[in-house]
Amino acid sequence: MITILSPAKTLDFDTTYSDIPVNIPEHLDDSAKIMNKLKKLSKKKIALLMNLSKDLVELNAQRYQEWNTEFSAENSRPALLTFNGEVYRGVDAKSFSESELTFAQDHLRLLSGLHGLLKPLDSIQPYRLEMGTSISIGRKKNLYQFWRERVTESLNEAMEASDSDTLVNLASNEYSKAVNFDKINGKVITPVFKDLKNGEYKVVMTWAKSARGKMAGFIVRNKITDPQDLIRFDEYQYSEPMSTDSEWVFVRG
Repeated sequence: MITILSPAKTLDFDTTYSDIPVNIPEHLDDSAKIMNKLKKLSKKKIALLMNLSKDLVELNAQRYQEWNTEFSAENSRPALLTFNGEVYRGVDAKSFSESELTFAQDHLRLLSGLHGLLKPLDSIQPYRLEMGTSISIGRKKNLYQFWRERVTESLNEAMEASDSDTLVNLASNEYSKAVNFDKINGKVITPVFKDLKNGEYKVVMTWAKSARGKMAGFIVRNKITDPQDLIRFDEYQYSEPMSTDSEWVFVRG
């Protein structure tokens, strides 16, 4: 079973991990093509493309110029431990044991606008680039077109390497579009988390983000390889009547 997550805009580069073995991202040459395009953008263009404040434009323009293909302990950190948004606070990977990190490395993948697909212990340098950013790369009109085939192929390779026949999609809608699920060699399950609000069950975005992260953490800590074990997730209750074969609904309240 392979699980996918979206990345986070917030990054933790204050914490160091000198004792954790890290890797170079698989699609580094492709990332460099994207970054070469970003380096040429004016600050005005960056602001328009990404809807950023002046301070964030300055920060990320500087990050683009400093980014390079030489990764070191000084300029990079392992992805799973560096992404720091709501989803990753739910995952709480910094509390993982060594064996749990090893399991995550084999069974968890992180989608990325810059890197396509990351293993948890792939090194990343500071960057900000959402998958939905309207930027063309070569003949590809946007990042979805640029990454979809590469990401889908890498996921199939990961599933084969881990002897998996199921992909658990815990990514957001924005990032899920970077995967061609029709070409995944196995079953795709998308958990959906709903909370009781005003008398009916609805997806509450902040809580759903946290729940996706917590389920990913639950999968890693329990070393789950059988999707039926997802039903044991106790932050929410699995609702069979509300679920379909491919969309598993979990409710709370």
